[in-house]
Amino acid sequence: MLSSVLAGFGLGLSLIVAIGAQNLFVLRQGIRREHVLLVAAICAVSDAVLIVLGVSGVGFVLQAVPWLIDAVRWAGAAFLIAYGLLAAKRAWRPSGDVLDVGAEASVDPSARPAHEPPSARPAQDTPSQTTEGPASRRHVVQTAARTAALPVVLTCLALTWLNPHVYLDTVFLLGTVANTHDARWLFALGAATASVVWFFGLAFGARYLSRWLSTPRAWRVLDAVIAVVMIVLGVSLVLPH
Repeated sequence: MLSSVLAGFGLGLSLIVAIGAQNLFVLRQGIRREHVLLVAAICAVSDAVLIVLGVSGVGFVLQAVPWLIDAVRWAGAAFLIAYGLLAAKRAWRPSGDVLDVGAEASVDPSARPAHEPPSARPAQDTPSQTTEGPASRRHVVQTAARTAALPVVLTCLALTWLNPHVYLDTVFLLGTVANTHDARWLFALGAATASVVWFFGLAFGARYLSRWLSTPRAWRVLDAVIAVVMIVLGVSLVLPH
């Protein structure tokens, strides 16, 4: 029983740790500390659904309908290239985003909330906290360029479900291996656990990179790397193998 869980955990982890579009997106959201829990949950739940489909035998259906994988391949390529171009635009014309390395520190209770008008603030606090106060700087950095949840959710879903490799690897390959085990659902449990550990670990562990991403130039480099990887992955999906 335990061997099936461990085998599923090992195979599941080996299939998702490689650098890819989904992992880069999770990493970027984790570094920005933006909708981190939501992104990690979407990725982990999506993987669990795909694993269940594979173990249930849907992988054999996909193998019998090759045009479906081709359709996903072209749609995924278009999305990855478009996302890569947006990242390239951010790298070329940055918005000036930085990450305050002290954002995890406790915020001064006297700092003004986002909804409080400037006039409601004590006059003696205005000069020091507006221009010099660390709590005020943290507030500005964290809210100035925060992305709404819906675009993040849609992007995360697209990067997950428009990736043809996720069907070939997670649904077909993992499903095929799972069905060679007597306790196939325990194997699936191990694989799903690997997804939870990886995505939550990546998303919440990314914040420790903040010390290297406290300048606009660092963000330009990160976006440039993301742009190159996304565009290369997108082009590779449609090139003949």
